[in-house]
Amino acid sequence: AVVLCLFPGSLLQVPGILTFLADTLLMLSFQTPLRKTNALIAQMGITFVNAYVPSALCCPSRASILTGKYPHNHHVVNNTLEGNCSSKLWQKIQEPYTFPALLKAMCGYQTFFAGKYLNEYGAEDAGGVGHVPPGWSFWYALEKNSKYYNYTLSVNGKARRHGENYSVDYLTDVLANMSLDFLEYKSNFEPFFMMIATPAPHSPWTPAPQYTKSFQNVSAPRNSNFNIHGKNKHWLIRQAKTPMSNSSIQFLDDAYRKRWQTLLSVDDLVEKLVKKLEVNGELDNTYIFYTSDNGFHTGQFSLPIDKRQLYEFDIKVPLLVRGPGIKPNQTNKMLVANIDLGPTILDIAGYDLNKTQMDGMSLLPLLRGDKNVTWRSDFLVEYQGEGYNGSDPTCPGLGPGVTHCFPDCVCEDAYNNTYACVRTLSASWDLQYCEFDDREVFVEVYNLTADPHQINNIAKTIDQEILEKMNYRLMMLQSCSGATCRTPGVFDPGYRFDPRLMFNNHGLRARRFSAQFL
Repeated sequence: AVVLCLFPGSLLQVPGILTFLADTLLMLSFQTPLRKTNALIAQMGITFVNAYVPSALCCPSRASILTGKYPHNHHVVNNTLEGNCSSKLWQKIQEPYTFPALLKAMCGYQTFFAGKYLNEYGAEDAGGVGHVPPGWSFWYALEKNSKYYNYTLSVNGKARRHGENYSVDYLTDVLANMSLDFLEYKSNFEPFFMMIATPAPHSPWTPAPQYTKSFQNVSAPRNSNFNIHGKNKHWLIRQAKTPMSNSSIQFLDDAYRKRWQTLLSVDDLVEKLVKKLEVNGELDNTYIFYTSDNGFHTGQFSLPIDKRQLYEFDIKVPLLVRGPGIKPNQTNKMLVANIDLGPTILDIAGYDLNKTQMDGMSLLPLLRGDKNVTWRSDFLVEYQGEGYNGSDPTCPGLGPGVTHCFPDCVCEDAYNNTYACVRTLSASWDLQYCEFDDREVFVEVYNLTADPHQINNIAKTIDQEILEKMNYRLMMLQSCSGATCRTPGVFDPGYRFDPRLMFNNHGLRARRFSAQFL
């Protein structure tokens, strides 16, 4: 390979990189079921306690990880082919420029993928499982969405069907064994990158047989926003039935417990791979990342189970990192996002980030503990709601446009559940500002210092000047690309606000928020 990356040292010193990607794991629920992961990664490195995703849904979020871009720049808006999830257009426009493609082509890495890629990967209309994205030397990708048994893998473009025999088919264990084989037989003359994307803890929440009795007394957390009415929130949140029925509560508690049970096999997988790296003598020169594609809610604001919403429980994820030069037992409070993973990994490999079009920032200065690092104080969250043209059969009273409805007529998504937010975390403000693209032009604003569970929407009472600045900042971020996504936020010293520009920014017109719209 022609190596165009400038790592400071010999080729033999170029670090290996291993990334574990969970499927729908919120920040606050990983420590108990992932005790070994916590000990082997978090306690041996750094935990980012303010790590977020720019879209709380699998495919847009995974596309952000791969491209280092916000959804408005990679154009994956939901989990369907029509929403650009693993579509022909995605394959043509975005896949050639993902960070694994650059690692392999420009930095000489041997690359390995195993697990869930994108929700529509393997669809016949997009090349089937014969399509192997550029950038992967070894490819073991799950067809479509997460399963534990009875699935098909693309093994370097050839379909391999698995059944329901635990000893040979349980997907988390299959991923572990394929990963161990790679570490055993890979070339020792090229650096390696691995991404292992487990099905857990996504539905159908099928635990390994030895873990079906675990966590029998565990139930979903009863925080102050559990099973309450989402007053002053978007209509989709307000329509949830409060209080939830006993059957809904039992369902979400069972789901929460099973999710934890599935994570025990992930914990085993992490332990096996870390031990293998240690046996190989490679652990000290390997960066290991553990994160998730989005969070998950279980009963907050009386929404039974799902993701997709703008709140902390859906957009906040774990991010643990260990590796060369990273001191153990660290906690970092900087605002980081999954669009930072690609730039970070390319930076580790020595690739010039100025040659990319990525929106994110390299975490490497934070990992090394560099002093006086200038960092972001805000980032963009954006989501395009999904709905059906017809009425949902379980909920005809709500009319057309809703989807993901539960039997008691609580719907988790709709066409106009389309929103964009600025999530701000600065020295003086912990704030979230969101606009919905609907007829109400609905706005939600939360002061998370006073209201960490986002119960009280303060859009009608917050200072009007802050509201206008956040509106303008949101428009700027929604039209940003590359470096312009990293400009100073509203509360940064370098921020400049000119209200006249609100009507002259890339043809966008600001919405003039007044009491009648809120």
